[in-house]
Amino acid sequence: MAAKPFSLIPESARGEFIPFEVDVPASELDDLTLLIKRSRVNRTTFENTLVDGHLGVKREWLVEALSHWTDKFAWRKHETYINSFPAYHAKITDDDGRKYNIHFVGLFSKRKDAIPIFLLHGWPGSFLEFLPMLDILRNRYSEQDLPYHLIAPSMPGYAFSSPPPTDKDFYLSDIARLFNKLATESLGFRTYIVQGGDIGSKVGRVMAAEHKACQAVHMNFCIMPKPATLRPGAVISEQEQIGLKRADAFHRLGSAYALEHATKPSTIALVVGSNPVSLLAWIGEKFVDWTDETPDIDTILESISLYWFTDTFATTLYPYRHLFTPGVIGAHEDPKWYVHKPMGFSWFPKELAPIPRAWVETTGDLVFHREHQKGGHFAAVEQTETLLKDLEDFVAQVWRTGPA
Repeated sequence: MAAKPFSLIPESARGEFIPFEVDVPASELDDLTLLIKRSRVNRTTFENTLVDGHLGVKREWLVEALSHWTDKFAWRKHETYINSFPAYHAKITDDDGRKYNIHFVGLFSKRKDAIPIFLLHGWPGSFLEFLPMLDILRNRYSEQDLPYHLIAPSMPGYAFSSPPPTDKDFYLSDIARLFNKLATESLGFRTYIVQGGDIGSKVGRVMAAEHKACQAVHMNFCIMPKPATLRPGAVISEQEQIGLKRADAFHRLGSAYALEHATKPSTIALVVGSNPVSLLAWIGEKFVDWTDETPDIDTILESISLYWFTDTFATTLYPYRHLFTPGVIGAHEDPKWYVHKPMGFSWFPKELAPIPRAWVETTGDLVFHREHQKGGHFAAVEQTETLLKDLEDFVAQVWRTGPA
C-alpha cells in the first residue's frame, strides 16, 4: 500500500522553508563507480582475515561490499525512497548573526494537539536512520490523525545541513541552540520532546537542560564513566553487568577511532574522505561491529553513499574534538546538563556501552526505563518497532497536554 501523503509545514510555522529533494548528478554516480574500480584494496594480511574481525574490517567483506556497490547497488532507488518523505531547508539565524540552512525531514499533522518530536541522529549516522520509523507512522496514520509532528534534522555538517563555521569552535550547545531555534522560532512550537542516540543523545540532553521549550528527552545512548555515588538502593542486574563488560571492552579495544577523530580530525578526514574505498572501510566497520545483527548491505551502502555524495565526512567529526580536552567532559556526566525534566532511556544489549539504569538515573529525572533483549548502536534501524513503541509510551507518560 502506498504511503499517505504528508506535505504541509504546520500552521504554527513562521520561518522560511525551502522544499528539498535529493538529486545526485549522473556524473557523480559515474565518478563514484570509476573511483571504486580504479582504487586498490590492500593485500591480504593476518589481521584482515580474522573471522571475528576484532582487529578491524575484514578484507573479504570489503571486497564483496565494493563489488555490490558498483554492480548491484541502485542509488536512484534509494533516492526515490528518500524523496518520498517531505524535506526542507530551514533558514536559521544564530545569535551571532551567522546564517545556517538546516535540512530536515518532517511529517506534520493537522491535529491541533499533535506533539512535536525531534529525532536526533549521531555519527556515523544521519537522518536516514529515522526513515523506517517515519515510514511506519505515515502508513499507520494520515496527516489528519497523526498524533505527532515528527522532525528528523541533519546536524550541522551532516548530509544537507550547512557545515559549522571554519573560523570558530563549535560545541554541542551550538547544535542544541540551532535546533531549539528551528523548533521554536521557525516551526513555532511552544514545547517539544527530543529523542536521540549517539551524539544525538548528547545534543538532546543539552536541549533539555538549556532550553525551556524542550519538555522531555528520551535516549538510547548514555555513555559515561561510573558515577562517584549511586542513589540509595541502586542495583545493577546480571544483564547490566554483562553490558558493563561490553562497555569496558569498547573503551579498551574499540574507541581508537574516537581518539583519532578527537585529536587529529584534519588528518583522518583528509585520508578517509578522499576515497570511497577508505570511506566504506572506516564507516562500514562500524555498521558491522556496532550492531547486534549486521544490517543488509544496501542499508550500509545507502548511508555511506550519502556521506560520499554530500562530501561531509570532514564536517561531521567536530563533536569529537572536546572528548579529551582538559576540563571538558562528556555531556551525560556533566552536572550542568543534568536533566531536571522527564527523561527516558531504552537499554539495548549490544550498544557500544550499555549503561546501567543506576548510572543513567544519576544524570537526570529518569521516569521511564525499558530493557531489551536485542539491538545495538543503531537502534532506530535495527529495532525500529521496539524503539518507536518505547518512544510512544514515554511520550504518552510525560506529555503535558496543551497546544504546541
